[in-house]
Amino acid sequence: MNNLEFRNINIKDADQFKQWHDFLQALGIGNFSQNEIEPLDGTIGIFDDDKLVATGSYAGNVLKYIAVCNLNSENGALFNRIVSQLLSILAQKDIFHVFVFTKPKYCKSFERVGFSLIVKDTDAAFLETGDQSIETYLANLPKFENAKNIGAIVMNANPFTRGHRYLIEQAAQQSDVLYVFVVSTDKSLFTTKERTALIKEGTSDLDNVVVVPGGDYLVSYATFPAYFLKDTTEKIVYQTKIDALVFKNWIAKNLKIKTRYLGTEPESATTKVYNDTLKEILPPEIKVVIIPRLTESNKYQIISARTVRRAIADDNLDKVKDLVPSTTYNFVSKNKATLQDRIKKGMKINGN
Repeated sequence: MNNLEFRNINIKDADQFKQWHDFLQALGIGNFSQNEIEPLDGTIGIFDDDKLVATGSYAGNVLKYIAVCNLNSENGALFNRIVSQLLSILAQKDIFHVFVFTKPKYCKSFERVGFSLIVKDTDAAFLETGDQSIETYLANLPKFENAKNIGAIVMNANPFTRGHRYLIEQAAQQSDVLYVFVVSTDKSLFTTKERTALIKEGTSDLDNVVVVPGGDYLVSYATFPAYFLKDTTEKIVYQTKIDALVFKNWIAKNLKIKTRYLGTEPESATTKVYNDTLKEILPPEIKVVIIPRLTESNKYQIISARTVRRAIADDNLDKVKDLVPSTTYNFVSKNKATLQDRIKKGMKINGN
């Protein structure tokens, strides 16, 4: 292997995609769905003449599709080179905090190139490297050393509805302090900044509620890869396991959280799998309390953020007004054109 060189791989080119696809598939990586491919910002390969011998991709600050050919005497060096090159590319984009999800058997390989393990279970591992860490994230969160009964909710709130408000109210009544962690991803109709502001405004009268960012550690479905898992349900389970372990081993332990509150969503199979997995992993250290979702008056239909988003798309602000606090309604009214423009440009409004 004397003629090694890095090349960019354009996976939108049919020939380049086939070479990349066949290489990965031969190494046991088999998920090339649009959900996995579309978020990729770049893909590189190491070539021996025209033969692909190593590859890696990145999506935001997450490394994906890293694979090296099975040449025992060479693959360690190839792995180091492909990861180092990816980190160099991200550094040029001013991205210095990088994550990877991988199989547990590859943890040592990533640790040898500077990654630190956050959590792992039997099927997946979550590691990071760079100028930030989970310790720095935790250091920036408010702490309540004297509170005895500390609870937590994790929510996307896309947007903040009366249902979200009800869930927070119920949990706050049972807590001395209630953390509300806002999922930090801008894959939603409402941005992270907007969602955070709406939750804060919509709960400003609840003195024991503290709204904080979920950061990179309450893992988004957008970042967790499915390419080494068999199907969508398996992806949800293992993503939730990683999410639950990060929450249990790091966040709850550091903030002395004793209870995690969940809301039901009968229409969502994803939410059911998520809730079932949390109930399996968090106890006994963390009690899991599931609060039934608020329904529309006299209609027996749950109040759903999805319904609100569809009403915005349909220009039905009367429906929006029925389902959200006045703070959310005022924001939607003032920003209706912007929100509708995001939808017209392809922002997805289905899902939870």
